[in-house]
Amino acid sequence: MRLLLDECTPRRLRREFPGHTVSTIEEAGLKGLKNGALLKAACENFDVLITVDKNIQYQQNLGQLPMAVLVLSAKTNRYQSILPLLPRALLSLENLVRNEITTVEI
Repeated sequence: MRLLLDECTPRRLRREFPGHTVSTIEEAGLKGLKNGALLKAACENFDVLITVDKNIQYQQNLGQLPMAVLVLSAKTNRYQSILPLLPRALLSLENLVRNEITTVEI
C-alpha cells in the first residue's frame, strides 16, 4: 500500500510501516498544499493519507476522493506519543475503506 505522511506527522514514522511504501509530503512534492488541494493531488499516487489532524473529518468531504485517511489521535504529534498507536494503526491499514476516515486512538 502507498502511504503518505502528512506534514504534521513525524517523519520518523515512515519506518514503522513495514511492507508499505511510505513518503512524506515533502518527498511527494506536495509541501504547502492545504487539505483539500493536498487530498486531490495525493489521491493520484497514494492509497492512504496518515495524519494527526483530528479536525480533518470536519474540514473535508472524502466521498469524492479515491483514498482513505488514517488519523493517529494522540495527546501530541510527537513521535513518542504516537508510537503506542502503531500496532492498531497497522491493523487498521488492512481494513481501510477508500473515501473514509479511520481514527486510531488510545
